[in-house]
Amino acid sequence: MTSANVGIIGGTGALDLFDAYESTALTTPFGPPSARPVRIDLDGRAAWFLARHGRPHRIPPHRVNYRANLHALRTLGCTRVIAVSAVGAVDPALDNGALVAVDQLIDYTWGRAHTFSDGGSAPLRHVEFEKPYDGAVRRALIEAASESSVPLVTEGCYGATQGPRLETAAEIARLARDGCTVVGMTGMPEAGLAREIGMDYANLCVVANAAAGVADTPISEEEIHRVLASAMERVRRLLVAAVARID
Repeated sequence: MTSANVGIIGGTGALDLFDAYESTALTTPFGPPSARPVRIDLDGRAAWFLARHGRPHRIPPHRVNYRANLHALRTLGCTRVIAVSAVGAVDPALDNGALVAVDQLIDYTWGRAHTFSDGGSAPLRHVEFEKPYDGAVRRALIEAASESSVPLVTEGCYGATQGPRLETAAEIARLARDGCTVVGMTGMPEAGLAREIGMDYANLCVVANAAAGVADTPISEEEIHRVLASAMERVRRLLVAAVARID
């Protein structure tokens, strides 16, 4: 396999989509990552996969060590990152199972370690973040979707909430007024930290459910898992085609 300069961050179950060859134990100045990064094969192209919530899935969104996760992937040589994230649809036009390559975000989280410039040895930096997902990786996802006939929504605003509880209907209505089209719990500080250490980062969102108040039916965790499972083959095809296009 070719050298692995691409990191994929996703849920524990996403690792089952690929052949895994080795895992690497490492720590960082910010502590250990959520799990050992695993070297995977995407039809002949190597990448590193990191389970955001640990293996097994146990770490809540506000407790994920985002700094350690990004630092670990950077240490392994990753300069490109694709995040795979389950989200709720704030926009009622988004169907369950839809894939979205978001292009903007709004951060509603608090209390998370959101910078490497924390007053320690790292120099203070004010990182430009106007277009949080702008780069070759997101373009590769969009081009790969067309090439592999995988339906992909190519615009959207990710609202990052604290979790782990789901949102109220009033909170989702506020997100909609703010311009969010999807809602998730892990989009920040992950994207900001990647930008801070020079990693080209894109977020591939999988719509798992209609957010609170958007649909008439209540949110079911069982239904969320069913929708995500049904979308995984499309996610795999898109990742394989996108990684093949990334230098």
